[in-house]
Amino acid sequence: MASSSGAETPAVEAAAEYVPKNILITGAAGFIASHVANRLVRDYPWYRILALDKLDYCASLNNLAPALASPNFRFVRADVASADLVLHLLNGERIDTVMHFAAQTHVDNSFEFTKNNVLGTHVLLEACRRAGPGAVRRFVHVSTDEVYGETDKDAAVGNHEASQLLPSNPYSASKAAAEMLVMAYARSHGLPAITTRGNNVYGPHQFPEKLVPKFILLAMRGGPLPVHGDGSHVRSYLYCEDVAEAFDVVLHRGEVGSVYNIGTTRERRVVDVARHICGLFGLNPGEAIRTVSDRPFNDHRYFIDDQKLKALGWSERTSWEEGIKKTADWYVKHGADWWGAVSAALLPHPRMLTPQQNFDSTSMTNFDFN
Repeated sequence: MASSSGAETPAVEAAAEYVPKNILITGAAGFIASHVANRLVRDYPWYRILALDKLDYCASLNNLAPALASPNFRFVRADVASADLVLHLLNGERIDTVMHFAAQTHVDNSFEFTKNNVLGTHVLLEACRRAGPGAVRRFVHVSTDEVYGETDKDAAVGNHEASQLLPSNPYSASKAAAEMLVMAYARSHGLPAITTRGNNVYGPHQFPEKLVPKFILLAMRGGPLPVHGDGSHVRSYLYCEDVAEAFDVVLHRGEVGSVYNIGTTRERRVVDVARHICGLFGLNPGEAIRTVSDRPFNDHRYFIDDQKLKALGWSERTSWEEGIKKTADWYVKHGADWWGAVSAALLPHPRMLTPQQNFDSTSMTNFDFN
């Protein structure tokens, strides 16, 4: 497989692909998981996809619109920490595959991390154990590049999957803790687990507390765009459809017991992201970009090695220029009303928002598991 730059990726070893039947996707109405769910429903109509989400403030059933009308898709509004319900779903729906995306991901919202990221993961793992030996044949756990901690600014080689975990903020610490639980259930109870650690993802459906959609929505209003600190923090960005393809590859070709980095070696400073978005909307960066106080735990750089996943046949397809243009076009068309009121998310340092209140409870019978 060739990348978008034309470079050849490592050859794919011939191996029997894993074929699931009934897949549970947690956090399915969120950003990345919704793209994965929509892709699996579209490309594998013989799979049965069960989507679980409590519809917190950053999730929306709008994200799952392509899947909702499909006969192989079902949505359940519930919390992954609801032990009895999760076990009921695993048994009743004969779930053989779990893709665990549900998590709190915004670094400023620290206090919910332990409950959602650690406890929620533990409840789900225990439900998989209680479902019985061999019931769950794959457990794909979604983690983050932040578990590696800050990468040295001069490092030429990124963290590989065996690198030490050195999380430096409450969010990444909670994700590292969740990884340890997954590893423990794999070792103690034989859970066939695969873990992914990903770079920053951007694209349609992302709630605007995150940098790219926040800057786009603010640029649509004429600014200002708040940049934390001096804007020199470096991040690597992957377009959401490329990441959905990566999870497709990991699901079908990933090796049980393995960890896979989902990343890119192309890096950008936050201030350069802001400048690029200013250019898309005809704003003067010198006037539109405003520096604000930095976060108290803001690692300067995350840099990971992606060769292991490339060896399975995956590579980044979408250039930054193409992806950011697609993303901006989507927010211009949909961003004003996709989630309802988002003003609180556009603050320089947003905190936990009130859970989504505009869900139509009269439609619950269309989606709830009975």
